[in-house]
Amino acid sequence: MLADWIVIEEDCDYWVIVGSEADMGTDVELGGDNRQTLGAVAATMIPADIERGIPGADDPAILADIARSAGRDLALIHTGLAEIDKRAGGAFASLDRERREALINDWYASGGAAAAALGRVVLGAYYRDDRVLRALGHEARAPFPQGHVVEQGDWSLLDPVKRRAAFWRDDRAGPPDRFGKPDDSGGR
Repeated sequence: MLADWIVIEEDCDYWVIVGSEADMGTDVELGGDNRQTLGAVAATMIPADIERGIPGADDPAILADIARSAGRDLALIHTGLAEIDKRAGGAFASLDRERREALINDWYASGGAAAAALGRVVLGAYYRDDRVLRALGHEARAPFPQGHVVEQGDWSLLDPVKRRAAFWRDDRAGPPDRFGKPDDSGGR
């Protein structure tokens, strides 16, 4: 299980996230420059809105959630932070806001899997935060067991999909026989 191998030390000025060598290949530390870069990237992606009382993605609780939820993307996130720092000349966090935004937009377009992983983890952690959910008008709770009311839509919109012929391979049928017809014996 993934949660078995993640260890986070939040009570100090760095985060250490370690994993099994089979899952990650190496341990990755989000401390020092990596933590500063992560905070600056998160703040650039989602800045705080002081007037509305909404924290930015660089809020300490949200950053801790990012570190906890990195999981299998941890190595990609580490790579992405290193690429961002490299493009910034070594210190992304020290750039002014306009230069950070330009660099992130440029990098995201060509960042590939690392960009997608970093964006996914930051956004996921941000929108899980109770303060953000309340600011958006949602209850800060899990959807179950109380559930949420889903407005009914126009189900007739699915009629063309229902009428469409199946276009997937039916794996319930056995392999084709020597004449190319599926074996309907169910593997018996």
